[in-house]
Amino acid sequence: MLLRLTDVTKNYAGNEKAVLDHVSLDLEQGDMLALTGESGSGKSTLLHLIGGLDSADSGRVVFDGIDLTPMNDSGRAALRRGSLGVIFQQFNLIPSLSIAHNIAFQARLAGRHDPSMVRVLVERLGLDDHLNKYPEQLSGGQQQRVAIARTLAARPQLVLADEPTGNLDEATADNVLALLQDLVIENGASLILVTHSERLAARLPRRAYLRAGRLT
Repeated sequence: MLLRLTDVTKNYAGNEKAVLDHVSLDLEQGDMLALTGESGSGKSTLLHLIGGLDSADSGRVVFDGIDLTPMNDSGRAALRRGSLGVIFQQFNLIPSLSIAHNIAFQARLAGRHDPSMVRVLVERLGLDDHLNKYPEQLSGGQQQRVAIARTLAARPQLVLADEPTGNLDEATADNVLALLQDLVIENGASLILVTHSERLAARLPRRAYLRAGRLT
């Protein structure tokens, strides 16, 4: 079992109801799961707990046999650098670095920088002509593809993708999701995809739906 969530609850000050209410979820190595639900249902919060970007109020989040629940911020950050890849909605590219250096950044931190892997990602994501540019010189869709390349270049065990095609047109979104799935499979990784798109969710073999903090 790569990932196991057990009775995970999370709330924020001022909320009458828990954002996540006793959520349990299992994910095997190689699984690909689409996580859907209405806005405010807790999808991004759940992804942040799995990725060690936040901590649960109660319950357990166990990744690859390691319980994230008692870990401090630095411990979760170290785990994220080594084994977890997060594709953010806001891209989180480093504005002072070129596109080439942005793509290599996470892999270098993880000690897994592989120029041949980067070349494959750059070619397949259509970024060849942008490597010497900076994030502000790219469109939103191009920045999204850079964020995907950066995450996959580090060869994580688990890819957490928060609306990774949200800034792309339908045809490009389909192509990018297909590429993301191919690369996840080729690297023996697993994928949790947060999406509002029923069409994209239907392309993954597993699906979970969050409603009012409960997983169905």
